[in-house]
This record gives sequence, C-alpha cells and structure tokens, in this order.
Amino acid sequence: MQNETTSEWSLEQFQVPEKEGETRFHDFDLEPALMHGIADAGFQYCTPIQAQVLTHALAGADTIGRAQTGTGKTAAFLITIINDLLRHPITVPRYAGEPRALIVAPTRELAMQIEKDAKLLAHHTDLQVMSVVGGMNFNRQQERLQTRLIDILVATPGRLLDFAKRRDLWLDRVEALVLDEADRMLDMGFIPDVKRIVNMTPSTRYRQTQLFSATFNDDVMNLAGRWTEAAQVVEIEPTQVTTDTVDQKVYITATQDKFNLLYNLITRENMSKVIVFANRRDITRRLNDRLHKKGLNVSLISGDVPQNQRMKTLERFRAGDLQVLIATDVAGRGIHIEGVSHVINYNLPEDPEDYVHRIGRTGRAGASGVSISFACEDDAFLLPQLEQAIGMKLNCVHPETALVADQ
Repeated sequence: MQNETTSEWSLEQFQVPEKEGETRFHDFDLEPALMHGIADAGFQYCTPIQAQVLTHALAGADTIGRAQTGTGKTAAFLITIINDLLRHPITVPRYAGEPRALIVAPTRELAMQIEKDAKLLAHHTDLQVMSVVGGMNFNRQQERLQTRLIDILVATPGRLLDFAKRRDLWLDRVEALVLDEADRMLDMGFIPDVKRIVNMTPSTRYRQTQLFSATFNDDVMNLAGRWTEAAQVVEIEPTQVTTDTVDQKVYITATQDKFNLLYNLITRENMSKVIVFANRRDITRRLNDRLHKKGLNVSLISGDVPQNQRMKTLERFRAGDLQVLIATDVAGRGIHIEGVSHVINYNLPEDPEDYVHRIGRTGRAGASGVSISFACEDDAFLLPQLEQAIGMKLNCVHPETALVADQ
C-alpha cells in the first residue's frame, strides 16, 4: 500500500530552481511517488553520471557506465528501475520469488547499502525491495522469498545462486538487470557465478541491462558486450572524485615509525571520524589492538569479521560512537557514511583504483575531507603509478620529529 502521505504531497512542495550547466531531477519526466522519494533523499541536481545515465536509461537503452563509488551511480540505476516499474505495472498473476529487477553487487556491505538507498527512493510507492546476501540469516531470507512478492532484489552472487538452486528464486521475469562494480567482481573471482545468474534472466532484448565499473579493461568490456545490446557508454573521469573536495597528503616515513605517526596524527589533530585502511587483515587486527590499548575508541571491519558484527560496527561509526574505523579494501567497499573527516592509508594500495575508492569515503556530498597516506620503504615505489592514475602530483612530506615520537 502506498504511503499515505503521498496523496498529500505534490511536486509544488519540491522546488528546485533551474541552474546554468546543471540538470535537475525535475527535468526528467519521473513518477510523482518517485520524486517524493528523491525529495526525501535531499537530491536536487544530478551528478554528471546521473544526468548522462538517466538521459539514456529512462529512454530504455542499455548503459555501460565507468564511474567511481561516490559519484551517484547507485541513484542513477535505482531511479531508472523504480520509474520503469511504476510506469509499467504487472497485470498478470505474480508469484513469490520472482523479482522484476535484479541488482548484483560484489560485497555484502555494498548490496545492503543499495537496498537501503532503494527503500528510501521507493518509500512512497508499492514496490517491495529486499536483499539476499551471505553472512546474514539464511532462513529469514528464504522465508521472505517464499512468502512475499519482490519487485527489486539486491544480491551478492553466491547467496543468489544458493536460492536459485533451491528453487526459492526465479529470474525468468527480470525486466531490469544491474551489474555493479564489474571490475571488482572480476577481481574477486565472481564472474563464473555472474554468468550463471545472467543466463537465468531473459535474453538481452527482453531486459534492460546496466553495467557499472571503475575501470574499462578488456575483460570488463568483453562482458559488457556479451550482456548488453546497443548500449550507451557513459564515462566519468575518476579525477573528479579525488581532487575536488579532498586534501591529499603523503608522509614519507620509516616502517617502524608508522604506528606512532598514526596515533599522534589522530590525537594531535583531534580527528573525530577517521577511517584507516590497511592492505591485510593481520595489519588491521594489530592496529585495532594497539590503538585500543592506547585508549582510543576503535573497531575494525575485515572479511573475517562476522557480518552481523560488521553491521553493528558500521552503525556505531555512523552514529559517532566510534572515533576510528579500521578496514581492508574489500570490507570497506560500500561504506557510505556522512561526515568522515579523514581517511588514512596505513599502507599504499597496490591498485590505484583502490586509492581512489578509499579517499572517496571522505569529502562526500560536497563536504571537504582529508586523505593522509603513509609511504615507507616497502611501498613508496607505488607512488608514480598512483599519481599517473589520478592525474596529479601528490604532496609528499617528511613528518616532523614530534609526529613520530613514542607517546
């Protein structure tokens, strides 16, 4: 049943003035209930990828988008899906476990963030949204699939296939398919699973497909060519993510001084909401233990931390109960938390795309942020390729003696 406030709400209550060089959501012919959700989300003007994707996708075209996390791509594909489902209601009998739209994401955190965004945008509609992801209660998800209609399903590949094999889930009625972070799914070895999933959906001419990736390498483009039909390609340069709102600095330091530098920076600058990225799980655990012993309010998320605990940790960080969150790249994927003041790269990532993703956790939604990276003898050689990838020279300095002193 539609939210009762929808009947009391009109577009007149959501005034967004025209602005030179900007595209408003008003400029697209979107359903009123969806516009109500867009108003609730606080969206006024489209980001570049939203403007370009919506122009093509709302007209029914398949799209292939290259954009980093934080550019607004999630809202772009969700708005397309929600508007289309509202405009073309199902008139034949429907059954549980038959989603009309399917969004596949590589990690649990990202899938659950997409589900949260979808529920916000679809709040004033009849559309039912749910996620199926690993690490969460299997029986509860199974019961939901077996007993309720689903319009938009967000899923990670493994759990989705589990339910499909058990015949709790049928993908032959999927009208819209989104494959998010295709490059990450390649890196994580999910592509055989994704191929099986795509093969369960209708053929390309009978579904609208949107594929998003931070990189357009040959493997990604081959998959895109196979899974889309006459797709429109939208490319947003990653430098927009890294340079506009984030102040970036690199400290050249010795390996043995890195922990002191981390602790002193956090305490001296009174960092209130900081994410520390490390390359390995053992490093995150060691940092968590040492900072905790120093009296900091700290916790970690990594692939070996149980999912329910990871979600609780993220909620505590979001609420401001945690000062420091330590994360690996895979676990950090899908962290969308407002007000992150600092990102610290305890290790430089080997893949420049991970650097772009990491620092995109701060400086979001037009706010300013600070990114600090540590480069030591083990990883300083990565700096030239990182600078080339982001199209700028990084400010590299040696920390003053007091910053590496043992406190």
